[in-house]
Amino acid sequence: MTRSLQGNAESAVLVGTPAVPGVVAAPTIRPVPRVRIPAESESIPKSDRASQSAALRLASATVAERLRDRAEAASGAAAEVLSANAAMAADPGWLATAENHLAEGRSAIAAAVAATEQFATTFTGLGGLMAERVTDLRDVCDRIVAELAGRPEPGIPTPARPSILLADDLAPADTAGLDPNLIVGLAMSLGGPTGHTAIIARQLGIPCAVAVAGLDEIPSGTDILLDGGAGRVLVRPTPETVTEAVGGYRELAERAAGWTGPGATADGHRVEVLANVQDGTGAHAAHAASAEGVGLFRTELCFLDRESEPTIAEQAAVYGAVLDAFPADKVVIRTLDAGSDKPLRFAPHDDEPNPALGVRGIRITEQDSGILDRQLDAIVAAAQGRGYTPWVMAPMISTVAEAKSFATRVRARGLIPGVMIEVPAAALLAEAILEHVDFVSIGTNDLAQYTMAADRMSPRLAALTDPWQPAVLRLVAATAAAGQRLGKPVGVCGEAAADPLLACALAGFGITSVSAAASAVRAVGARLASVTMADCRRAATAVLDTTDPRSARRAASEILG
Repeated sequence: MTRSLQGNAESAVLVGTPAVPGVVAAPTIRPVPRVRIPAESESIPKSDRASQSAALRLASATVAERLRDRAEAASGAAAEVLSANAAMAADPGWLATAENHLAEGRSAIAAAVAATEQFATTFTGLGGLMAERVTDLRDVCDRIVAELAGRPEPGIPTPARPSILLADDLAPADTAGLDPNLIVGLAMSLGGPTGHTAIIARQLGIPCAVAVAGLDEIPSGTDILLDGGAGRVLVRPTPETVTEAVGGYRELAERAAGWTGPGATADGHRVEVLANVQDGTGAHAAHAASAEGVGLFRTELCFLDRESEPTIAEQAAVYGAVLDAFPADKVVIRTLDAGSDKPLRFAPHDDEPNPALGVRGIRITEQDSGILDRQLDAIVAAAQGRGYTPWVMAPMISTVAEAKSFATRVRARGLIPGVMIEVPAAALLAEAILEHVDFVSIGTNDLAQYTMAADRMSPRLAALTDPWQPAVLRLVAATAAAGQRLGKPVGVCGEAAADPLLACALAGFGITSVSAAASAVRAVGARLASVTMADCRRAATAVLDTTDPRSARRAASEILG
């Protein structure tokens, strides 16, 4: 922060971490403080406990139904988060714990809060991606408590005019319900660039900066200028500054809106611009946004609320809906990335001290290989009669043996095998892995987490998981070079691919495709079309000579503009 924000001080600049590009100017609003119900000191008589239990279960079911309804009306990451929170609201384990507190004589409200804090302590102790669920858990509890108290459900106020939302942190369920016509920007003092809130904001096309120092000092109603791509907040900007910044970005946005593909640099070097999707609705939206295909189909997100494994026919119907959106284009289907922060009830997994480093992704098949075999059979069934062979990749590959085994299963079914590079060991052995598969795709979100030993959901470590971290980019460059030596495609499907400037540097490394949220496709494609491959290579070289993300971003910007 360059100056005090008190009184009528001149403009101050607050610096955070970029999350979603965009430049907007508007007055600020803040979430309505959640109503806190004081805990009762008196014990509830036994005669009233049955009614308290019934009230708790009804409130839980009501909140779960509301969240499910909102999930059905949403798509992509928003639908994923809302579905997961709906399942959390009706979780039998949470309800059983609350019932135990009811049996001790607590009211339904006190029991809900006590059960939530018990689960929150457990999740925090587990660390990793599980700790990030604490925000969701407490948000769900607040909604249940409000229902029990007969109060309005907590959330974000509807502003009378377009506004920029400021918050310490934001529950993903709240982010998913934002109206981008009214909430035109989002800045948080906590959060990370690859957290759920940032991902949903990117899907909605809302400029966003996270981990912004000094944000708490800005009162509601203050005029600010938010640059999500730079991670900066300018407080009380002059009209001239607003006109120049917003007008300049608007010109870039209009240029991007006119991009229709295919992905290529200004001198004709092809770089496929694909989309990340989770269902058929999202795939059709990506097609409308000029995506050339699907670079990452997150299949596990289709089944987060399933108690039992979907049948082959049920899976085939889901996969077929995505294939139908791109009948003649590439569709890369990721096999179930279950575990960690995305546990599937039908996939075997035990409680683990550190789920992010535990049994997830391809490791699930070590305990139940039938889940993978049935999913591959469903993909084959979905492709039948469509005249197209899907590309299929496995998540969390760590060894050459895992890649070889997966490729054997995929090829036996006539599909195109690949794997994700999101573990540093896999990046270091990329050439050996590529000897056995036909392509690889780099998941920069997890690669940054594991390379930097920093939970990508931790707001305090957001700078470490910045996709511009030179150490992470060196692994990306090494993987791309391995692909070039063997003549095999290497894509990037993490959130790094949604940054238009970084996408150009990735192309300079030798990355053959980038896959991002549908809302970012045109901006990425237009930026690639504005530069030559020679410039991309110069920027890539310059980035690798830096030692911190801010210097890396500046080095690329100086060359690419």
